Amino acid sequence: MSGLRIKGLGEEIATLANLPWDQPLENWPEDEVLTSMRGISRHVVRLIRSDQKRSNSEIFAVKETVSEFANREYTLLRDLNQRTAPVVEPVAVIEGRLDKDGNELPSALVTKYLPYSLPYRVILSSAVTPTEILNMANALALLLVRMHLIGFWWGDCSLSNTLFRRDANDFAAYLVDAETGEFHKSLSDGQREHDLELTHFNVAAELEDLAIAGVLSQEIDPVRASDGVIRRYRRLWKMLKEPQILDASDRQAVERAMRSLQDLGFAVEEVEVTTAGDKGSIRFQPKLVAARYHANRLYELMGLQTEELQAKRLLASYDRYKAREFAPNTSNSVVVKQWLSDVFRRVVNQVPENLKGRVEPAQLFHEVLENRWYLGEKLGRDVGLDFATADYIEKVLPYRMDSGVVINR
Repeated sequence: MSGLRIKGLGEEIATLANLPWDQPLENWPEDEVLTSMRGISRHVVRLIRSDQKRSNSEIFAVKETVSEFANREYTLLRDLNQRTAPVVEPVAVIEGRLDKDGNELPSALVTKYLPYSLPYRVILSSAVTPTEILNMANALALLLVRMHLIGFWWGDCSLSNTLFRRDANDFAAYLVDAETGEFHKSLSDGQREHDLELTHFNVAAELEDLAIAGVLSQEIDPVRASDGVIRRYRRLWKMLKEPQILDASDRQAVERAMRSLQDLGFAVEEVEVTTAGDKGSIRFQPKLVAARYHANRLYELMGLQTEELQAKRLLASYDRYKAREFAPNTSNSVVVKQWLSDVFRRVVNQVPENLKGRVEPAQLFHEVLENRWYLGEKLGRDVGLDFATADYIEKVLPYRMDSGVVINR
């Protein structure tokens, strides 16, 4: 292994150097829990703990490929991360691998395991509702929109190249394979349509495979479901990129148009508003939008990193708490400290040690609020936060494992 070369993040190099790079990746040990979480790939891929003797050690995804592709994808993933795109985080490229007999082994790309994420096959192989399938399709469409907004042509958008995380009642999608991608200053309509054609074919084929295997609900038609991804993409793209004609006599029309984009999770950073001829109308044209509107607001306000819809739910809880408990002119810094203590941490800190790490804290908080509403409807009264939390921990949490593996926080 004298020729081994590791290019990557400094703090990870020492850990990676201790892995058995002189063995083919398919021979590496992989515990059953991690194997069940791994999706399908054209390459040999393994989910590996940095320390096989510690069940709570960091998890890496290792993919064998040729050196050129490994370096190219590493660079693309770094660029995507720098643009805050929803993608996995690259760690290193491993080159110069030799087995014990001096024979060359493939290069490898190492990425960090995305906490609380699962591949589509694992999700769809369990009991899921048609609504959850629709939510996954919406998440994939939103992911492709976000890639196109930053000028990234994916070239192989598919369920297999995506990981999904719970986001309140929906899903958030993350790009996990950028091997075929390309950056452009902006994408032409032809480039976007090409990506959509590939997406439509890939998703329909993947769902058809699940249907043939007998693990896809009979209520789901693979082609229609794939059509839904494309329709959702087109609706989102139209709202974000095409002009809206508003009533000039409606003083709140522009504000509502801005809020409709914020509700989709996009901050409007630049907009063009012009009168549209002599018809008494306004042409509202978003010029520059940025994703994660609610998540960024939440992080700036209280330092919590969450998915978009989780952030929206937390902010709503915070706003209600502030209006109920404090005078209107009270500083946010005062309210935030109290809300985190009295509401958010009051819920997540009740989770016992043996159940911690099963559900992401922000998702757990959302689900406790949902449980509080459900119990209130059932019993005809507000049961309170503590009762709802205790009931959730007793009756729901033991049967939940969003990532398939306990995550130490």
